[in-house]
Formats: sequence, C-alpha cells, structure tokens
Amino acid sequence: MAEPESTVLNTAVKQKDPSEALVIAVTTRAIFNLEKEHKLYLEKGKEEYTRHQQANRDKPLPPGTAFAFIQAVQYVNKKILESNPAEKDLFDILVLSNNSPESGTRIINSTKHYGLEISKFCFVSDEDSTQYLKSHRVKLFLSADRRDVCNALRRGVSAALVFQQEVQAPSTPLRVVFDGDAVLFSDETDQVFQEQGLEGAVQYERAMEAVPMGEGPLKAFAMHLGKMCKKFSQEESPIRTYLVTARSGRDMGIRAIKTLREWGLAIDEAFFMDGAPKGPILAQIQPHIFFDDGLHNIQGAQDVGVPSAWVP
Repeated sequence: MAEPESTVLNTAVKQKDPSEALVIAVTTRAIFNLEKEHKLYLEKGKEEYTRHQQANRDKPLPPGTAFAFIQAVQYVNKKILESNPAEKDLFDILVLSNNSPESGTRIINSTKHYGLEISKFCFVSDEDSTQYLKSHRVKLFLSADRRDVCNALRRGVSAALVFQQEVQAPSTPLRVVFDGDAVLFSDETDQVFQEQGLEGAVQYERAMEAVPMGEGPLKAFAMHLGKMCKKFSQEESPIRTYLVTARSGRDMGIRAIKTLREWGLAIDEAFFMDGAPKGPILAQIQPHIFFDDGLHNIQGAQDVGVPSAWVP
C-alpha cells in the first residue's frame, strides 16, 4: 500500500500506542468550519485554495461540529491519566486531510491555537484517503464528505457524516448518544418494519425476544467506550453514554436491553421514544455527539443545536 503523502507527528503531545488506544480519525472539515474555504476550492480550484490557506496560515479556523467532541475526549484522557499515569487505553486523535502539507499548515496552527491534542496529521493526495484508516487502527472516522464515510463503512471502520452547524460547546463529561437500530444494532427490525409495518415489527420482536440483535456499524466504538467507563465508578466516570431510540419501551424495548446485557455494554441512560421526536430529549442531554441513521432525527438534533453525525 502506498504511504500517505505526508504524516506529520505532533511532537507537542504524547504519542499513543495505536494497538491499545481508541483511535479516532477526523477530517479537517469535521473539526473546523471550513465551509468558506471549501466553497473557494470548488469554485476556484486547488491552487487558489492553497494560496488562501497559506496567506491565512496564522489565522485560526473557527470550530466545527466535532470540535467540542474532541475537547471532551481530551478531558477523558486527562481523567484516566490522573487515576493511572501508566494507562495506555486512551483516546488518540488523528487528522486525515486531503490538503497538501503546504495548505495544511493552517490546520496544524489552528489545532495548536486551541490546545487540541492531535497526535498526527496525515496529508493524503489520493482521491480515497480512507484506505489509510485500517493501517492507523482507526476505530471511528468522522468526515463531512459522504463518499468518505461510505468508503470507510465498506472497509469495516465505524464512520459517520457530520453536518456543519453552529455548536455551543457543552461542558464535560463526554456525553455520547447512540440511536439503536442500524447504529448500535443491525437493521434487521427496520427491514421488517419497511416490509410489514409496525405491527409486523412488533410481532417479529416478540418472537425474537430471547435472541440478541446483530451488531450495528457503531457497536465496536460503543464497546470500547464501555471498556473505558469501567475504569471508573458510575458517579466519577468522565464518560456518559445514552441510547435514544424510536422503539417503544413496552413492545420493543425488552430485546434492546437484553442485547446490551448480552454484549456486556452498560449504557448510562436509555430512552424509548415510541416514534416521538428526539430533539427535546437531546436538548436536555446536551451531548457532544449524537449518532443516528435517520436524517429527520439528525435535522431535529440540529434544530436544537446538538452536534450530529449521520450513519448512512
């Protein structure tokens, strides 16, 4: 496999062991608001974009959708190392970018300006940068490009599409909200629902109650988060996880809870919405990131200022 065009290690932060860390890759447009620059790139081309980025290399980029999530992840690392300075099971953040190293200087300077602990910057000239995710042992990939996300999922890497939005940075601890079907769990019940309607899906769930659901695209990431949570008591944990699902608690919640128990995945709070809008409960939780496969739910989250990531 070809090497990325250029990998820049951030010597200002402690490098993590990727075989033990929870590696998260983010693209520059996921972590910073580069909409103006992206428009310039599409309209005027790469050279004009590079010229603009070089001319503004010391001007910090404004925070993007995944920015607060990355800050909260750093807080978790700090808490883990406070309780055990030798701990290697930490979050490790790398930036994967189609920028050239020349235009990428502004990205590096921006992360340093905000004190973000990015361990490495991978500037990739290939059209499909996701081919490098596996070699970096990435467990979660966040991008603002739909094709990137679909390519990553095809490669078996948990991935989600972030939409650029104004995000109020919520306070710590790290709060992560997962949808159930087609995100944490497989989409088997969704498929029954499409074919046979709600009544058919309810009957299917009752018949399958004792059988754990299949794995969804974000199960591996959720399991690693769960493993990190176990280092702390529930009261002291710097991570809180939530399940917010359209399932009804009465008819379809039992199997979801049994599946989580079977996996050994402890979720702090579960909300069975019975098809009601998720926005109001998300506004209350104020997560750093919300993963859902339904675009209407993503829109509802955005309407209340919640950073959202779509799992296609």
